[in-house]
Amino acid sequence: MSLLAVIAAEEGHHELAPMIMDPIWFAVIAAAFFVTIGLVTYSFRDVAHRNKRQSTNAGPGAGTHD
Repeated sequence: MSLLAVIAAEEGHHELAPMIMDPIWFAVIAAAFFVTIGLVTYSFRDVAHRNKRQSTNAGPGAGTHD
């Protein structure tokens, strides 16, 4: 056997960089983040229509500058 093969056999498998948590928790955190962002986006779903209704019901001259 060559020297490199002996060294490789003795080393075995070692972890290069240990993970801070199990891989499933990365997915759980990402899913929670996207659900939160989705709920924030959903909360602004009618803002444009609300502003148009207020400006059309305000009467003549509403929204004009003097």
